[in-house]
Amino acid sequence: MQRSKWIVLVAGLMLALIGTGCGKLKSRDEMNRGVQAYKNGKYQDAIKHFQAAVKSDPSNQNAQLYLATSYMTQWIPGADSEDNNRMRKAAQDEFSKVLDKDPKDKIALASMASMAYNSAQSGTQEQKDQFLDEARKWNRRRIEVDPNDAEAYYSLGVIAWTQAYPAIQTVRANTGMKAEDPGPIKDKKKRADMRDKFGKMIDDGIADLQKAIDIDKQYDDAMSYMNLLLRKKADIEDTPEEAKADIAKATEWADKSLEVKKVKAAQPQKKQES
Repeated sequence: MQRSKWIVLVAGLMLALIGTGCGKLKSRDEMNRGVQAYKNGKYQDAIKHFQAAVKSDPSNQNAQLYLATSYMTQWIPGADSEDNNRMRKAAQDEFSKVLDKDPKDKIALASMASMAYNSAQSGTQEQKDQFLDEARKWNRRRIEVDPNDAEAYYSLGVIAWTQAYPAIQTVRANTGMKAEDPGPIKDKKKRADMRDKFGKMIDDGIADLQKAIDIDKQYDDAMSYMNLLLRKKADIEDTPEEAKADIAKATEWADKSLEVKKVKAAQPQKKQES
């Protein structure tokens, strides 16, 4: 009697192992088909294959990532429609599932950061700020996972400029300043308001861009945004002398960015693998 129970138990375990193996094989096959469909621009077909791959093997993290990316690829930032919003939510949901299993997944974190930033292209200023704050949060998480992620630091600098620039430019225009007029903002109270609201944000953004450049000495885009942020810092300084010093630094970074771009352009391009 005991032997019979043992045989049944072993048989059950063997069937379970076989089923698991078949599931993994089917998942891998569906994922390969999904990748091919994705490469051919057939995103709906790709989604169906990646969904099947995840269903066959829920532990297939790559299939989950591909599924999320397929949704994200079809999402158009700024387009307000039911289908487009559904794609955005589907992508976020799938990336969230990846992060539930692995909170340190770099691709999922970077994708969530990118989607939040791109969502700030439309809506009210309050909505834009909310999305930018969300993007900032995701990029901070990227840095927690990888302190040497230059792109995450760069993204934080870009977010700082994106939030500070419109408000400061509006104040400049409303106080009669021309585009070529140097800072600081002439109206003392409005300048103080801008400094209270954006001073720390700009300083943090400059520090983040510096970290990006420290990690990647040829990060020309980070140098370009360093130039832009320093010019906004000049607008909220207390004195013309401080503003002038900021502009001088900004010009140096703009020149460095151009130099790096020229060096990169002169370098032989690596052949892409077919």
